Amino acid sequence: MLAISYASLAYAASSSCDSYRKLTDGECADACIDSMVGVCPRSLVVKAGGLDAGRCADISYTVADGSIDQKAGPCGTIHFAKYKKAAALVSAASAGLPLVTFDKSPETTFTFQELNDPVMGGKSSGTWALGASYGIFDGEVLDVPSLKAPGFIKAAADGKFADVSTALGGDLVLQVRSTTPEYKGFRVTIVAGTVSPSYACSGGGSLPFSRGCFKAKFSVGAGDDWSTVRIPFTSFSDKWSPATGEQTTTCAQDADVCPTTATLSGLKRVEVWAEGSDGKVHLEIKSISAAKSASASALALGFARLSSSPPTSFMSCSGPVQPALQYGISGRTQPTVPVPVDANETLADAVCCDTRVKPFAEPQFLFAAPDVSLFSKMTKGGVTTFYDSVCGLPLFRAPMNRTQAEFEEDTNEHGWPSFRPAEVVSENVVTDKASGYVTSKCGTHLGSYLPDSKGARWCMDLSCIAGVAA
Repeated sequence: MLAISYASLAYAASSSCDSYRKLTDGECADACIDSMVGVCPRSLVVKAGGLDAGRCADISYTVADGSIDQKAGPCGTIHFAKYKKAAALVSAASAGLPLVTFDKSPETTFTFQELNDPVMGGKSSGTWALGASYGIFDGEVLDVPSLKAPGFIKAAADGKFADVSTALGGDLVLQVRSTTPEYKGFRVTIVAGTVSPSYACSGGGSLPFSRGCFKAKFSVGAGDDWSTVRIPFTSFSDKWSPATGEQTTTCAQDADVCPTTATLSGLKRVEVWAEGSDGKVHLEIKSISAAKSASASALALGFARLSSSPPTSFMSCSGPVQPALQYGISGRTQPTVPVPVDANETLADAVCCDTRVKPFAEPQFLFAAPDVSLFSKMTKGGVTTFYDSVCGLPLFRAPMNRTQAEFEEDTNEHGWPSFRPAEVVSENVVTDKASGYVTSKCGTHLGSYLPDSKGARWCMDLSCIAGVAA
């Protein structure tokens, strides 16, 4: 996806952008949007997002309250500054449950230690210092030479933190400001339920016994004033890549990775990270707290889904891929295929609908990836129906005339979901036995017909049979 930097959205006098805002539940967000947002004209983005012309200050929303990065479909990501009216900000702040402050209060004052990337000659470096009642996290993230990928710096504090379990349905709230608001790698972790927080936060669930370190991204608005950043606890996950910091399983995909009341009642460590993105870092932190759910705490810009389908000349499907595919497939937003396709295409767009990809398939064993885990999501002791990812027609039902274990063995042997004749919904599946291509009545490319020693076999891309019933 194409991303738009904060600098390109700044309200500079020389900028050619125009200001647009969105008002939702007592909170306002605005951005200066150029005539083109990635590959999309501004008019399309404004209409899809339901944006109004003008700035928040024009309607008396003048107190900075953090920021939000809003994905506008395949067009790109727009960085919005958020604002409240003064009285609303005071009311929201008073409802918080303090976790960390720098005012020497014994219940909320902790000692932070800075750590540089220790991996294979990492070059990133940072410092932690104290200002007048706030912490200062400063440094630079650079590529690890041997890995040719960005490293990290972080500051961590251990201790017995306040019980904030009553805020589970709400947010982690940061009072922060930064001279590097364009930096894209800010993250925060909260740690509980592990004997060794340092070990858990080095593995992110990828190592044995490394669960319990919950990580989430955040961004900071520009300006000299303190701003409020609210991160929903549902944005945290304790399964993330220790190489990039990116979540491998999101809370939306699997509740098992979400913080719980037990997590928020027994926090052992809090960390602030700069990770996965090169650049200078300067972040000042006044406080960290938890806040219960409030109607004004989660600004939803509500962009309509913008089509990410292949260009018309390469489009084989009868319509766009469904916006919410099953088995975590919608989380695969990158077209990881061995031929060039348009940057805005998701994996399902490319594999199922782009004729340039027809001879190829989704990555082998995708069904077993942690964010997909197909077998665990199939109907226990029954039959699972697989639907077209575009039009929702039923295509396959498994297991039929065999056990679940036999279906899993067949699938594991070949690397893609494998179906036998009794499992095919023949009226909706078109099999060209001469070419081996298998499509649906909706034009969706499903996979290949590849008989083996056991007989006829339909070797399918899960991306294309992960739809929701029409």
